[in-house]
Amino acid sequence: MPTTDEIERRVEQADAARSARRSAAAQQIGELAARRATIADQLRKLEQELGDVLAESSDVIEISELATFTDVPAAELTRWLHDRKSNRGRRKKSAAGSANIKRRKPAPAPQEPAVPIGTVTPTGVT
Repeated sequence: MPTTDEIERRVEQADAARSARRSAAAQQIGELAARRATIADQLRKLEQELGDVLAESSDVIEISELATFTDVPAAELTRWLHDRKSNRGRRKKSAAGSANIKRRKPAPAPQEPAVPIGTVTPTGVT
């Protein structure tokens, strides 16, 4: 039968191997996520630039012509152009909605009469 010290050593040894694998996985995921974020930002900027060039050249060449010349689908060219337009000047909304919107207060509940109807008061019956 192993001693308590031997049991503790075995547990630590097993935990060390698992901990090393967990650490390696977390590091790899972190690095890949950072790379993905960088590439996504580059792609966003590139699509913005494509939209800008499409908008600037719209007076001399049409989307259908560009699609024919470049083998880029017209739908994709159109998306870049429209995404460019829709992304400019947009504000991000807060999770709760716009801060400038005034919220209506609920209507007050109807008040009960101070004296129930049909009771006798010093001045008479209500």
